[in-house]
Amino acid sequence: MFQNFLIRKMLKSQGVSDSQIDAMLVIIQKNPELFKKIASEAQELTKTGMTQADATMQVMKKYEQELKNLAS
Repeated sequence: MFQNFLIRKMLKSQGVSDSQIDAMLVIIQKNPELFKKIASEAQELTKTGMTQADATMQVMKKYEQELKNLAS
């Protein structure tokens, strides 16, 4: 899938290992709508001046339980 290719390329450029990327792609494929929601909410927070990393972490904390469920 093209999205997986782009995600893999982006994460690889940030130094994420192949095994970590594979694990993340499996989790993302389990519930892609959740990750779209996280990305959208993080993007809105960056418009208020928050850094991308801080915004993403804040939104991911909001969905922490759902993310834990996907990881197990």
